[in-house]
Amino acid sequence: MRVALFLTCVNDTLYPDTGRAVVKLLTRLGVDVDFPMGQTCCGQAHYNTGYRHEAEPLARHFSDVFGEYEAIVTPSGSCGAMVRELYPRLGERARAEGRGDGLARTLAPVVPKTYELTEFLVDVLGVTDVGAYYPHKVTYHPTCHGLRGLGLKDRPRRLLKAVKGLELAELPGAEECCGFGGTFAVKNAAVSAAMGVDKVRNAESTGAGVLCAADNSCLMHIGGTMSRLGSGMRPVHIAEILASTEEEPAV
Repeated sequence: MRVALFLTCVNDTLYPDTGRAVVKLLTRLGVDVDFPMGQTCCGQAHYNTGYRHEAEPLARHFSDVFGEYEAIVTPSGSCGAMVRELYPRLGERARAEGRGDGLARTLAPVVPKTYELTEFLVDVLGVTDVGAYYPHKVTYHPTCHGLRGLGLKDRPRRLLKAVKGLELAELPGAEECCGFGGTFAVKNAAVSAAMGVDKVRNAESTGAGVLCAADNSCLMHIGGTMSRLGSGMRPVHIAEILASTEEEPAV
């Protein structure tokens, strides 16, 4: 299978190790991974801030860049949800505004073949044991877009439970938002910070040394809160845990 890695802006700029982990993991599982150099922002930030028309050229470009691949894999539930949930809405709104079906036709091919990493592993490759080794106590935070947008359900936890050496601790209030929410964290900083503190305190109560999630944007918010609170925990993307092996262990 030939797939494309859609790394996303946040990961490309701040968390390139997550992208490397995805390539390492998928290659180990026999998948040919390409990284299209023409990829840019998917338009999520624009759309969520109310600049829907400005998001359309980015969505068209995404379809141009990724349309030829059998599958598009992203280590981001939020950007995956942008393509799967909101690209169809872009097309519908353009049609409703009398601009025809062109945008909907352009975007339609990439929508069903865009997968968040854990659902690609479980649903497409049909694996939960990816041969990982990570000897740490970990708690898992299901981010909002993955939980509510993509409906990832227990896929990430099934993958984590199969990791050799990993002790998975259930997170109290797991389905509560961490407070990031993109521009929400800027426009409602006090509320966002309070939600982040609640999430970190709940994570600390598990006794885990690592909090993992499938979105580095949320982990950035949680990690910043951990730093300000002087927490001994650290945030780690699930891809980096799943890519870790006994021969090449993650830190």
